[in-house]
Amino acid sequence: MCIGIPVEIVEVKGLSGLARDGEDVVGVDLSLTGPVAPGTWVLNFLGTAREVLDPDEARKIRAAVGALQSVMAGGEIGDAFDDIEARGPRLPPHLQAAKAAGKTTA
Repeated sequence: MCIGIPVEIVEVKGLSGLARDGEDVVGVDLSLTGPVAPGTWVLNFLGTAREVLDPDEARKIRAAVGALQSVMAGGEIGDAFDDIEARGPRLPPHLQAAKAAGKTTA
């Protein structure tokens, strides 16, 4: 399984960029997002930006990844998932539409 990590773009040259991932600077292929301005957050999968993120979404994802790393090391999860716990579970839109239409099987 591949986990996307939010990184902040610091330099762009065409469809290649450099991005800050915490203390590290990593290369990012911008072919799927197109060139973006420095300061933009992108979701990085194995060196390729798959989507542009707003700063709040990037913060939430980074907190969630940090919480998972903490749990894997024997620590606590903290409050990284409070936003999800507060709203409760949600079905994806296509399943919500099927449920609203009364469908109970695939």
